[in-house]
Amino acid sequence: MDTELISTARMDLVPLSAAHAEEMATVLSSPALHTFTGGAPLTPAALRTRYERLVTGSPDPAVSWLNWVLRLRTDAHLTGTVQATVTGPEAEIAWVVGAPWQGRGLASEAARGLVSWLTTRPAVRTVVAHIHPDHRASAAVATAAGLTPTDEWQDGEIRWQRATRP
Repeated sequence: MDTELISTARMDLVPLSAAHAEEMATVLSSPALHTFTGGAPLTPAALRTRYERLVTGSPDPAVSWLNWVLRLRTDAHLTGTVQATVTGPEAEIAWVVGAPWQGRGLASEAARGLVSWLTTRPAVRTVVAHIHPDHRASAAVATAAGLTPTDEWQDGEIRWQRATRP
């Protein structure tokens, strides 16, 4: 499975490129973005290395790594990322929006756009996300994208899911 441009009302989800690393290092520079996921902001060089690895794709041919940057159309700024890891009939999604752009509904809009795109892929039957129980903003994004919480936990996070077809 390959990425392609996805457009929403206010932004384009642009397939990730290593060339995005420098701008994205600034977008993702707030330590607060790592409160629930751990880690720390990456330097532009480290992010470039990571992006190069991601765009090369998974070493497992049965797994697709799909990554996009979020570009606002009004000012062409990159504001965050969305991603999907597709394994068999399941797509696990994640999102992050830079601190200066939070609170504007951008993560919800991007997640809805991604889930809508994934539902058009015949192989994808379920979309899931794993969210820390205290991360209310991410729970709101998942809800906006049509996912609902389950009773399943993984690494201290709640599994949210949405069936795309029976």
